[in-house]
Amino acid sequence: MDWLREHLWEAWLGTAFVLALAELLSLDLFLLMLAGGAVAGVLTAFVTDNIVLQVLVASAVSVLLLAAVRPPLVRRLHGGPDLVLGPASLVGSRGIVTEPVAEHRPGRVKIGGESWLAVTEPPGSAIAVGETVEVVSIVGATAQVRPVSDPRLEES
Repeated sequence: MDWLREHLWEAWLGTAFVLALAELLSLDLFLLMLAGGAVAGVLTAFVTDNIVLQVLVASAVSVLLLAAVRPPLVRRLHGGPDLVLGPASLVGSRGIVTEPVAEHRPGRVKIGGESWLAVTEPPGSAIAVGETVEVVSIVGATAQVRPVSDPRLEES
């Protein structure tokens, strides 16, 4: 026990190191915040030999890191753009009508080099061959499209 009392900063540093290594296994950023508290214990051990004060400082810093630093870090690391795969990635794309799309008769639209069965959205409008359309949604193997009415949008 005397050794520990004489080498408190080393014990805190060892604790911080072990917690940081354990964080590599969990990847939850919880143990890393506790390691930060242990580093605060190291700094406190340099100032005072009072172990109660060291434990209180290490605990307070750990709680502060868990409450103030970890949540934004987790949001930043886990947040990001959603990956849209498959037909859903075509929503918002433009295509060219290859077979006319009528009110009660689906037509064909070339979207991204592929030919899709297409119906109009909203129902009731007709789209002629060669017109530019925008994909509103994909339902099964059918693209719901609407005509692009603004000529400036057709160029983009």
